[in-house]
Amino acid sequence: MNDLAFTHEPEQSRYALRRGAELLTVLDYRDDGSTVAMTRAFTTPSARGNGYAAVMVDKAVAELEAAGDRKISPVCWYVAEWFAAHPERGGILQQRPAS
Repeated sequence: MNDLAFTHEPEQSRYALRRGAELLTVLDYRDDGSTVAMTRAFTTPSARGNGYAAVMVDKAVAELEAAGDRKISPVCWYVAEWFAAHPERGGILQQRPAS
């Protein structure tokens, strides 16, 4: 997976993972200035099953952790499952208000 290029494309409100010119997966988001709602992870059908979405989420979370100025709301089911499998990264999650 060393030949993969991760990019943040803020003008399109997404992160992208490519191999050369081939777009493998994207992670769409909405950013309100304090919270990044990760709304959709999509991997092109021919690239599915290779773990690219997990690489994408990991890199996007790492970028937001490094910036330290936003929380994440995992709106997308895949992102929510990724955080469930990586509870050690949960410190960046937006806390839901108590009911």
